[in-house]
Amino acid sequence: MRNFDFDNLFILDLANNHQGDVKHALNIISSIGKVVRDHEIRATIKFQFRQLDTFIHPASRESSDNKHIPRFISTRLEKSDYATLAKAVKDEGMITMATPFDEESLDVIGDLGIEVIKVASCSASDTPLLEQISTQGKPVVASTAGLTITQIDNLVNLFDLRGVEYAVMHCVAIYPTPLEKLKLNQIELLRFRYPGIPIGFSTHEDPDNYLPVRIAVAKGAKLFERHVGMNTDKYKLNAYSSDADQVNNWIIAYKEAREICGGENRSPATPEEISSLKTLQRGVFAKSNIKKGAAINRQQVYFAMPWKEGSLSSGKWHDGMVADKDYAKDEALSETLAKLDPSHSQIIHGIVLQIKGLLNNARIVVGPESSVEISHHYGLDRFREFGAVIIDCVNREYCKKLLVMLPRQKHPYHYHKRKEETFQLLFGDMEIEADGHVTRMKPGDTFLVKPGTWHKFHTLDGAIVEEVSTTHYKNDSFYEDEQIARLNLEERKTRIPSLGRVVGV
Repeated sequence: MRNFDFDNLFILDLANNHQGDVKHALNIISSIGKVVRDHEIRATIKFQFRQLDTFIHPASRESSDNKHIPRFISTRLEKSDYATLAKAVKDEGMITMATPFDEESLDVIGDLGIEVIKVASCSASDTPLLEQISTQGKPVVASTAGLTITQIDNLVNLFDLRGVEYAVMHCVAIYPTPLEKLKLNQIELLRFRYPGIPIGFSTHEDPDNYLPVRIAVAKGAKLFERHVGMNTDKYKLNAYSSDADQVNNWIIAYKEAREICGGENRSPATPEEISSLKTLQRGVFAKSNIKKGAAINRQQVYFAMPWKEGSLSSGKWHDGMVADKDYAKDEALSETLAKLDPSHSQIIHGIVLQIKGLLNNARIVVGPESSVEISHHYGLDRFREFGAVIIDCVNREYCKKLLVMLPRQKHPYHYHKRKEETFQLLFGDMEIEADGHVTRMKPGDTFLVKPGTWHKFHTLDGAIVEEVSTTHYKNDSFYEDEQIARLNLEERKTRIPSLGRVVGV
């Protein structure tokens, strides 16, 4: 669980744009602070710390072919200057952040009370520095420009092992970055490769181009970084840094993109949208007279618009509906037909669609040879309350299954006399209770259930669980509820050929 919220965080990098001039830096902080307050967003001002007396080799301090060294030396600020700037950042209601380029700078971060550490792309494979950063107990944001995927894996692994709270940024270290070099698909790659880790976008493109931030939002970036500064008669801003007006427009573009993209989960349509669609729907009409109680087949109806409120729409029609009253030729069938108890085939079809959707979300592929059963302890009509879909993968001296549960589904108290099983949560959430002890599982967690152990489980948002066990035997599940215990196996389970072979009815 994260204590620091990385989502929708804006990292505004002062870098060397302070020009070694504290007054100029304070003016930048003030101008950016106003934009941040106007937009009511969470933002950081980020400093860059290098202890130049030790960071630069003695032979390169006076003369060097490296273009950065003269700039670092000419814009040098003292620790007391950064203390003044850090106070100004906090006074503006923003968060302090700093990039340490050497271990000595971590002491400065600690002394100044800097709240968040940033790892620059050039340091993201610097193991000695990363190890020291991981001991600081502060949230960390790491950029990944130029790194191979293996190097990013190493970074993530190091922080995971050491319990660091961190986010990862897609970044391209070309200043400014041409649009064709932005590689924004990498945001999705990082999101899928490192689930649960906030992924952001650190940007260096032309500050007047607001298309990349819109695309980054659509790709799922959660935090955003760019360089900031201010143009004056004395100091000119570089080609990849934004002034306050450009930051303002950048944030507007971000907000517009978020509004356009909407929520990440599917929500119900608005009444306006539903009303619009209903005017284009077809209704179901009798081709000839139909008697009450008769089963209606496809040859006895036709579909035509307009659909009218209270009548059956074509999308809710299925063969075999039983007439609730007498219908005359060309009369619209009542929507009451759709509210009658659906057939088992319809229920199963709906369950399979939801299960396949959950597996697709988790990117889990089930082979066609796997057998599938719907476990419904109180009947198919209550499956969404109690039950699970069980996918049998292997059942030999060892057994492997996938248990798929829909949101808010429960599996009642039971035990096995012969089978020992281990659950591993692959996707979603699950709470398991064994012999009265409750364990809340998160993806990756395992839980052992020994023979004779009473256990039950439920999920809030849906779950996919891998069960590895000794051989599974029929009639080896014993339930606390006598209503379930009285049922034979066929009464509480429905087998289907496979998820891929169930078609619509």
